[in-house]
Amino acid sequence: MNVSEIEKFLNTEFDGFKVELRTDQERGDIILSRPPYNVIAMSQREYLRQVFEALDAHPGVRVIVVRAEGQHFSSGGDIRGFLEASPEHVSKLAWNVAAAERCSKPVIVANRGYTFGVGFELSLACDFRIASETARYALPEQNLGQIPGSGGSARLQKMIGITRTKHMVMRAKRISGEQALAWGFVTECVPDDELESATDALVEELRRFSPLAQRTAKKLINDNEDSPLRVAIEMEGHCYSRLRSSADFKEGVEAFHAKRPAVFKGE
Repeated sequence: MNVSEIEKFLNTEFDGFKVELRTDQERGDIILSRPPYNVIAMSQREYLRQVFEALDAHPGVRVIVVRAEGQHFSSGGDIRGFLEASPEHVSKLAWNVAAAERCSKPVIVANRGYTFGVGFELSLACDFRIASETARYALPEQNLGQIPGSGGSARLQKMIGITRTKHMVMRAKRISGEQALAWGFVTECVPDDELESATDALVEELRRFSPLAQRTAKKLINDNEDSPLRVAIEMEGHCYSRLRSSADFKEGVEAFHAKRPAVFKGE
């Protein structure tokens, strides 16, 4: 799709969320908009994937932000929808939720209030999680006789280890934003009235860097999550070597020596 086709698609009236393009700030926001609890419907996940892909393809977007209306990010998925969905549809849930992780651009999520179930899993697939002190994280599927089905336990275990993951998954325990920061699965925890400003500040920070270096770093870190150390170091060396020949690296070096801000173009 060209830019006009992408923007036409992003202007669609989606069920349960909306998209806000701020190309003057090089950002695109996905806003969950089914308050008060922003329940995520089964069909909504497929459209969320398509929107992530469209924002990733938009040349005017450098950073993607996921946020929500109201006092809760999301209480999770539509429980009735699980009973009605076909096995084929359910088998694609994890792929759709992982769209944020597959994006080449950095993805920030802002969490306040309930961040449960698929809302938590979506957040875990993002690159940076900013939590309000009101945030409460949980994977409550055990209460339904189920387990997380969209990467929740798998991603969480990579981040916080087996013992804490069992505590959250097998006991369906809620964790505060402050505890999430201490355990290492959120980037920042801020007072509730500072959530938006902290998110905006991180967007501006990320915009300062080379888009090419950001894309390279994200893919390298994600790919190396499952790699042996020797392979990870080798891959890092290859990526480093590739970036040395980029126009952005040349600009960064020249700007450093000239003591001026670098102007990166992603080339």
